[in-house]
Parts: sequence; structure tokens; C-alpha cells
Amino acid sequence: LIEMALIKKFRIKSYKQSGSIIEFRNISLAYGKRLILDNISFKIQSGTIFGMLGPNGVGKSTIFNLLTGLISPKNGKIFISGKDVTDYPVYLRTVKFSTGFVPQYGGAFSDLTTFDNLKAISEIVIKQKNQRLEKINFLISKFELDNVKDIKFRFLSGGQKKRVAIALALLGNPKILLLDEPYSGLDILSIKMLQEIIVNLQLEENITVLVTDHQATNVLKITDTAMILNNGKIVAQDTPSNLIKDKAAISSYFGDNFKIS
Repeated sequence: LIEMALIKKFRIKSYKQSGSIIEFRNISLAYGKRLILDNISFKIQSGTIFGMLGPNGVGKSTIFNLLTGLISPKNGKIFISGKDVTDYPVYLRTVKFSTGFVPQYGGAFSDLTTFDNLKAISEIVIKQKNQRLEKINFLISKFELDNVKDIKFRFLSGGQKKRVAIALALLGNPKILLLDEPYSGLDILSIKMLQEIIVNLQLEENITVLVTDHQATNVLKITDTAMILNNGKIVAQDTPSNLIKDKAAISSYFGDNFKIS
């Protein structure tokens, strides 16, 4: 496995409380009688990479859906950049609060080429026509997609598909990027490349990144801070080095022999 230092050379260790870009306040949500999130509260500081960990079905993707506005909480409030967005529709959250979302699967039109996917979305999110092609070419170059720009999305490899999906999410210059299990189905080299892309987005663009994955190692290698969810509650939230020593985190998720590298 790659050493953590090669991926994340620094971690943001101190935050100003006023610097939170996302806040969940007393959020509860149930599907039928099954309680998914039980009165959880947390903050994510601007410009950080924040990881979410926990067993499958614990509510990680639900938190993404709450953030984007695809679903609404039973109780509680959601704040983005200090504004209560609990009742904001999906479109307003995306445009007004510059949020990009990369789903676990897909994220592009399967029958369109890489270039045509970018062109289609650019016509929605970039108002100035003369800026569209410039942005498309920049992202094709940035994500090394030149050799597949005329290939249909469905014919791309897993790593190429993920890079296209992230490029599409970046067309609108988001301040917040949500990555739902981005490493799913990728080989080790593709995972390493994607980890470097995510860290570079933070360094170069100061984007706040939320990332979740069922493989804890892949998340902890790139995050400034992470939280563990279990049974509808937040078990622990801290820096990766502190989190793996947290007794509650060890007993509920990591187990006794977990190591990052």
C-alpha cells in the first residue's frame, strides 16, 4: 500500500469555529420504522477534506442525499455557508451554494463521448458561451482525458469514468465536492491517481471535499478529519491519527489490528 505521506503531505489541524461551510444540527431521518440517522450534529470546516466511514447501510449516502436536497430530514436543520438550506430544492443548493456531486456509479450520459458530456453540462452551468470550450479543454487536460475525449462514456475504464464524472462536477466551479464511494471498483493504480486528484483539488482550488468509502484506509489517507457512523449515531470524529486510537472507534468499527498503511 502507498504511504500516507505520499498522498497527504499536510493536515489542517486547527480550525476557526466560524469557518464551518457545512453544519448538520440535530438531524434525524427514518425509512419507515428504520431509524437511519438519530439526532446527529456535526460541522465541516471550509477548505478541508472530510471523510465519512461506517458499515454499509449506516447512512453515509443518506447524508449526501440530505446535503444535495434529494431527501429531507424528519427533524433538524442543515446549514451551508451559514444559511439554513433545509427547505432549499436541489437546483438552488447546486447553483447558490456551488455544490458538485459525484455518485458512486455513473455520473455521465453513457451514450455521449467524454467531450460531448462536458459540452452538454457546460451549457447548463457556464453562462458565458465563450468560456465553455476553454473550461472543457482545461478539464480534459487536467484529468488526462485527451485520448478518450471522442470515446463514449460506456466504453471507458472504471478509472476513466470516475475522472470524467469528477470533471463534470467541476464545470460549475463548486466550493463543495461530494464523492460517494469514489474508489468503488477501481484498481490500486486508479485509486492512487484519484487520491492525488482529490488532494490537489484541495491544494489548488481550496475546494471542501466530502468523501466516503467502505475501505477505511483509502479515506483516511487523504482526509484532514473523519467521522465514524454506527447505529444512527456519530461514534467518533477526529484527525485520522487520533481516530484510529479512539476506543469507541476501535470497538465499533476498526477492530484491534487496523493500521492506515
